[in-house]
Amino acid sequence: MSRPSAIDLFAGAGGATRGLRDAGFRVLAAVENDPEAAESYRRNHSRVLLYEADIRRVSANQIAEAVNLKRGELDLLKACPPCQGFSSLAKGEVDQARNDLVLDVARFVDAYFPKIILLENVPGLKRDRRLTQLIDELEKLGYSFMSALLDATKFGVPQRRKRFILMGVRLNVQHLEPAASLLDFLPNTFLTRQKTASQALTHLARHSKSDDPLGVYRKSSETVLARIAAIPVGGNRFDLPEEHQLDCHRRLSNRSASGSYGRIKLDEPAPTMTTRCTTPACGSFVHPTENRGLTLREAATFQSFPVTYQFHGQYGSIERQIGNAVPVRMAKGLGLIARSILDQPRAHTSKQPATV
Repeated sequence: MSRPSAIDLFAGAGGATRGLRDAGFRVLAAVENDPEAAESYRRNHSRVLLYEADIRRVSANQIAEAVNLKRGELDLLKACPPCQGFSSLAKGEVDQARNDLVLDVARFVDAYFPKIILLENVPGLKRDRRLTQLIDELEKLGYSFMSALLDATKFGVPQRRKRFILMGVRLNVQHLEPAASLLDFLPNTFLTRQKTASQALTHLARHSKSDDPLGVYRKSSETVLARIAAIPVGGNRFDLPEEHQLDCHRRLSNRSASGSYGRIKLDEPAPTMTTRCTTPACGSFVHPTENRGLTLREAATFQSFPVTYQFHGQYGSIERQIGNAVPVRMAKGLGLIARSILDQPRAHTSKQPATV
């Protein structure tokens, strides 16, 4: 039996592609606009046809012709539009042009008519009007939907990371019952036991190389190093003695930025890796036992990237690529859910009566 096919929109450094490949998909093509993320993608997925361009300027039909894909043949279309405007971390005005990319997904769905559509984003997307518009458009094309707020820990990712998942299934492939749950389709063989930061770091220590270019962390001043050294295990800036408090934190009347200078707990999953995931001042990114921030490789490991995964770019770019990625193991689990739906006999409901 041939492997199911997929196309990856907003591919980033390729975390979702790696997860889908691990789930048995053939990723035919991908689109990514950021040059450094695109180069990271190439280094790990050299056989995938990559379009380094703004998706609004990419012809869906051109991609289909390049990979010899006819309408209706594609098994899965994955799309994770930029999340900044939907995130609770976003500040100021939303970049409307970037977030309207959500609606641009409909253009690709119409062109490919894939059997399954997979969208992953921050929980804020669930409340966005553009999601309602997108679902309305796709229902007209003939799709039913399941959605859920899922934590990456459910898929064995050693990191707490809540994401909104929307999966659309073409009606002539499978009609989803209203009460259907995404996790109901996850194979029992997929290990979903919660993994801790300790397990992830132990795995990294066993398999890492001394010359790994990602085995570096942000250098800190003596003042910052003293501040980090004063943070207890599981603590954060509120546990700092007065002499190590930042002036900006003293002025706060509530527990805003409570995760700042947080030290990761070994016996729990790591906190959400953001685009500043190796910067202690920006979250709970202090190493559990050492007085420093995380290395780029440690952050990538918490995102469940393989130890050998390559990243291209300057330090800040790689940090952003890691923080923006779909956790590899979460993508694998979602890919297995999609495969389970594809492999099941078509369910018949009152909307889709059985033929006799």
